[in-house]
Amino acid sequence: MGLIEFKNVTKQYKNGVTALYDLNLDIEKGDFVFIIGGSGSGKSTLIKLLYREEKPSKGTILLGGIRVEKLRNRSVYKLRRKLGIVFQDYRLLPKLTVYENVAFALEAIGEKKSNIKPKVLKSLELVGLKGRIRDYPENLSGGEQQRVAIARAIVNEPRVLICDEPTGNLDPVMSLEIVQLLADINEKEGTTVLMVTHDKDIVNKMQKHVIALREGHLFKDYKKGDYVDEVL
Repeated sequence: MGLIEFKNVTKQYKNGVTALYDLNLDIEKGDFVFIIGGSGSGKSTLIKLLYREEKPSKGTILLGGIRVEKLRNRSVYKLRRKLGIVFQDYRLLPKLTVYENVAFALEAIGEKKSNIKPKVLKSLELVGLKGRIRDYPENLSGGEQQRVAIARAIVNEPRVLICDEPTGNLDPVMSLEIVQLLADINEKEGTTVLMVTHDKDIVNKMQKHVIALREGHLFKDYKKGDYVDEVL
């Protein structure tokens, strides 16, 4: 039994569009997974189901023993404490420093004050920004801002890190740096990483677990390999 399981998961939206059909997946603890597919393939829906932004129309989703689809709204926070989420657009608070942006994630969940500083400094060290703690987002490059977003996502030591096209706004060199950073976190911390991407070069270079979706169906699922051109 994996850390994450999708069992016969179908998602149909209220407008009648079916985004995923009878999806079965098994993702092991400590895995690094690229989720690929063309526009409308179901990638975004898959990760929204995982962090309970959406509920499946039918099927079962398990994450670390939690039945995700059965969670009541008031209990979703219990799931999200096990997750870190990184988006394409950074979502940093412009009036807070690098340190404050990362600390905010812990303050929001009521972390003890005595734990906040060491956890923030550890996560910023992991992303290579310990020397920039007093800077504001406007003084950082796009790649540095994404590093802050990653630090914020891992500061609570999540079991799973979900990255929704985290390199979408970055140039190829910076994109590779960010993905290598995610791979380092995966290796050093044992964090399971799921990354949605369109970047064929990165997928081919990294040779990780690849889940390929096409028009809502699981097209290919293999433990190590290249981008699947047929999904486009």
